Amino acid sequence: MTLPIRLMLVDDDPLVRAGLAMMLDGTDGIGVVAQVGDGADVPAAVDQHHPDIVLMDLRMPRVDGIRATARLRARPEPPEVVVLTTFDSDDNVLRALRAGASGFLVKDAPPAQIVEAIRRVAAGDPMLSPQVMRRLMDRAVTTSAAVQDARAALDRLSPREREVATDVGRGHSNTEIAAALFMSTATVKAHISRILAKLDLTNRTQVALLVHEADPSD
Repeated sequence: MTLPIRLMLVDDDPLVRAGLAMMLDGTDGIGVVAQVGDGADVPAAVDQHHPDIVLMDLRMPRVDGIRATARLRARPEPPEVVVLTTFDSDDNVLRALRAGASGFLVKDAPPAQIVEAIRRVAAGDPMLSPQVMRRLMDRAVTTSAAVQDARAALDRLSPREREVATDVGRGHSNTEIAAALFMSTATVKAHISRILAKLDLTNRTQVALLVHEADPSD
């Protein structure tokens, strides 16, 4: 029997938290284990409830979602973070992903898309809403220095690791990468673990950002 995904909600609006809890806690395979109203309360709640996924708002009164995400992802064996917010500016998206979030959705996303994001991130695949992904791909403001830094980082990978990283940058799942490169899913996961360690990154979304920074015209 598959255990339910343990979900924690972080949002300063109690009505939003209540609505999300009502929607998600009744969804097959997801259980809401905690709710907090500020990023400052996240560490203690994670220690107490051990969530698999944290659904994180950005705008909060004491510690915002980006700082809370960065602090959380710096801990040993942290839960994954999916940002759910009304603030979807390019800067917010990039800052959240660089802080370690594995997903970014806006609050007007359909309920099915929020559920899909939670399940995909729990399975190890990043999830960005379509409008966020389009904006990231259209944002061609990477500096020359950033491009060179990203290319230098990717040059530290082996040829096979570079192939896997490139496919991660294309948004492919582990299963799709395995089929394209003729390897097992377990081998793909092993390559991704080595890529993260070599590049000092926390998740595959950051790998994807690095790949796009190395070749912003792609």
